[in-house]
Amino acid sequence: MDIPRLEIARRKRIRRILIGAGALIALSGATWAITRLKPAAPSVERATVWLDTVKRGPMLRQVRGLGTLVPEDTLWIPATTDGRVEQRLALPGIVVKPDTVLIVLSNPELQQTTLDAEWKLRAAEAELANVKVRLQSERLTQQAAAATIESEANKSKLQADRDAELNRLGLTADIQAKTSMVTALDWANRTQIEKKRLDINLEQVRAQVAVQEATVEQLRALYNLKKSQVDALRVRAGVHGVLQQIPVEVGQRVAVGTNLARVVQPEKLKAELKIPETQAKDVAIGQSADIDTRNGIIAGRVSRIDPAAIQGNVTVDVRLEGALPPGARPDLSVDGTIEIEKLSNVLYVGRPTFGQPNSQITLFRLDAEGKGATRSPVKLGRSSVNTIEVLEGLRVGDQVVLSDMSAWDAYDRIRLN
Repeated sequence: MDIPRLEIARRKRIRRILIGAGALIALSGATWAITRLKPAAPSVERATVWLDTVKRGPMLRQVRGLGTLVPEDTLWIPATTDGRVEQRLALPGIVVKPDTVLIVLSNPELQQTTLDAEWKLRAAEAELANVKVRLQSERLTQQAAAATIESEANKSKLQADRDAELNRLGLTADIQAKTSMVTALDWANRTQIEKKRLDINLEQVRAQVAVQEATVEQLRALYNLKKSQVDALRVRAGVHGVLQQIPVEVGQRVAVGTNLARVVQPEKLKAELKIPETQAKDVAIGQSADIDTRNGIIAGRVSRIDPAAIQGNVTVDVRLEGALPPGARPDLSVDGTIEIEKLSNVLYVGRPTFGQPNSQITLFRLDAEGKGATRSPVKLGRSSVNTIEVLEGLRVGDQVVLSDMSAWDAYDRIRLN
């Protein structure tokens, strides 16, 4: 007969309870440990990121902008009269001289009024000649009359002198001597009056001639104006240079002031750069600049800064000081770099993709082995085209990732493969 052993069953039950409790505790601990684990660092191909090393030394601050070469002196040739374009005798790109005819206009009304002005001028000139002849004839007649009176005056004076001498000798009566003297005085007065009339007549002649001459000059000025307008129908370049543009077509009607052609002097060019307004605050007149024409670099200096910003850019003019390379011409696209200042003994690094001057950003800094990178806060200072000053967060020799790392914003650490 079997006898149950209660003690052994009790020990087995206790052992099972302890094993279950231990397993439960182990499972809870494993679960807690797993929840405390950080996510694995993502892998990034080293060849796909841009790395740079922090350095200390001199840093050249520069700003860069795209632009074009433009002439220093541009001559727009306007229409000086209404007309219709008959011919275009030149094409853009040719070398022109001051007397090179570019466009021929027509204006029949202007040509008719010019012809009328010419005939009026000729008629006025003929009338002036006629007035001069007539007045000269009248003056000669008056001079002849004055000469006759003067002759009679001389005769009367001689007669009076003779009668006075005879009266002194007692050979004639006193009344006759006095009569001769009165007659002589009368003719002498007539002579003086006639001389004054001659003087007045001379002034009258001059005044009448001056009036007619003024009419002639007025008509001549009108004719010259019309003639110059007719001559201007043959539009000339006016200067030595290169024809850049003719914005009108044959048959087009143009009004006074319409721009007919544009002539530039290609040997006198300047660069117009578009500098971002955030960087233009440091640009000043007189700063040196380098203009890259893709066929050579030209030295220059800032000569003008536009006071207004247009579409986020400020126009900066650079006067070219070096020789123009082959192929330099107006409207050529260029890349300009302006030197702002030279900084000595500063900590700097290559400019990050989103690194703005005087800002706080985070960069991935490589570890000692160079196999991983940890996100680190960095305070930036003054910037240049390709470099930027480091104020805090990095040391000399540190390697950082400058590429756009926005795809890994959720991670504080990455692995570089």
